[in-house]
Amino acid sequence: MDAHEIAAGRERWQARYDAARKRDADFTTLSGMPVEPVYGPPPGLDVPGFARIGWPGEYPYTRGLYPTGYRGRTWTIRQFAGFGNARQTNERYKMILGAGGGGLSVAFDMPTLMGRDSDDPQSLGEVGHCGVAVDSAADMDVLFDGIDLAGVTTSMTISGPAVPVFCMYLVAAERQGADLSTLDGTLQTDIFKEYIAQKEWLFDPEPHLRLIGDLMEYCAREIPRYKPLSVSGYHIREAGATAAQELAYTLADGFGYVELGLSRGLDVNVFAPGLSFFFDSHVDFFEEIAKFRAARRIWARWLRDVYGATSEKALWLRFHTQTAGVSLTAQQPVNNVVRTAVEALAAVLGGTNSLHTNALDETLALPTDESAEIALRTQQVLMEETGVTNVADPLGGSWYVEALTDAIEAEAEAIFARIRELGGDGPHRIGPMTSGILRGIEDGWFTGQIAESAFVYQQALEKGDKKIVGVNCHTGTVAKELEILRISHEVEIEQKRVLAERKRGRDQGAVDAALSRMVAVARTEENMIPAMLDAVRVEATLGEICDALRAEWGVYREPARF
Repeated sequence: MDAHEIAAGRERWQARYDAARKRDADFTTLSGMPVEPVYGPPPGLDVPGFARIGWPGEYPYTRGLYPTGYRGRTWTIRQFAGFGNARQTNERYKMILGAGGGGLSVAFDMPTLMGRDSDDPQSLGEVGHCGVAVDSAADMDVLFDGIDLAGVTTSMTISGPAVPVFCMYLVAAERQGADLSTLDGTLQTDIFKEYIAQKEWLFDPEPHLRLIGDLMEYCAREIPRYKPLSVSGYHIREAGATAAQELAYTLADGFGYVELGLSRGLDVNVFAPGLSFFFDSHVDFFEEIAKFRAARRIWARWLRDVYGATSEKALWLRFHTQTAGVSLTAQQPVNNVVRTAVEALAAVLGGTNSLHTNALDETLALPTDESAEIALRTQQVLMEETGVTNVADPLGGSWYVEALTDAIEAEAEAIFARIRELGGDGPHRIGPMTSGILRGIEDGWFTGQIAESAFVYQQALEKGDKKIVGVNCHTGTVAKELEILRISHEVEIEQKRVLAERKRGRDQGAVDAALSRMVAVARTEENMIPAMLDAVRVEATLGEICDALRAEWGVYREPARF
């Protein structure tokens, strides 16, 4: 790009920056030196390929979605939390919000993630241990007691039974008197990554896609600010994928959901802004920054050139980041504070829209109040003390960062081509990327690729080529054993008691009728969300809803592979 084009681009950026709202803050260095809101090539300099870098707030959004960067609005501090019963988690939420957290992110226990009630025999010993137990809308009422759902953004990390859980959230908001059309937040719902990495599915892919399509339609029509799909690379990376694999598999999944929306006749300019993303931020600082920058660029180009989006918001890749749980070590766990801070800084310099920082003890147990506060304060130190919010994309133009961004993008594009190849050249019911994803799941291609990457990394650790402090180097320590949070078995006993009491107190005839109506709708092409909401309103439980659909659709069994 020649100097005149670069200058014209800077003028466009300046006009948009001047028109945008900025925070009332001191945008100077610690020593009081003023800094510009963005930096670019010196005037008069030709920079070949600068169009791929560009200016913040302009296509292809390599440098961020907004011309102001974090001068306009900082990232949302969204701490992931959930344990025990709804009352205990409600107390943690109030602590997070009171300490300056900007939004909530719900962690559910394993029975809830698998669509089972706390009194299910398969739930024995798991209730409340890795997240909060939610059996019905009544639990949602308690979970958000005293928290205005119309006034706080809420993220829920759940995929297999995401739709009935979302219905419980909506009913809880109804009972608070909220206008549902104004609710804001994110539901994960990403079933592709379950088959690829996390393994928390209920049915075969097709019924899940039916529910997801219904949810996309319903939210686009009734709850336009709510994002019904958070396409998750986090769990793919935690399973052992490389940075490029995480990026490519996640964006491919996102393209699959775009194809799903288009197959339903939805306008991509309307539903695409309801897709958000969830990435891992690992400990390789510059690689992670480059990954985030490449992600925005790829998404914008594919949405415009492949899927025909024309509105700016449809081209935006908005994403939440969580620091890498897999990078945390049980050995010398206090070192995890440092790892988390580095990973959080990479996410911020990569332009994340919201962020969760892991607690130092999460490799051992759920966080204590003290470790949860340290994790929260880590973000606040970055936000308030380091100056990283003063300049948009401060590493833009770095030879190293730009080369890494290009390299990760090229590797991701090669993976996209391979996925589409898996789908074949014949007709596709939903779309070519979706067909490739489904074939890759069926054939075990994704799990095989991730397993190979994990094996290569493990070999490097065992040989000492890759280092982890406290694990394969610098192993001496004077640290004492941490006190960790332990979930009492009394939580499960009490949750079962309360559930039994609720079942006795409800109108069983109304529950049976609502579940029958829901199954009847499942046999048609009618949208299932209203019927599911009706079942939730009469206190049908999560397990009852999911069991009714399991009886109708069957249960997915992963093919055995060796």
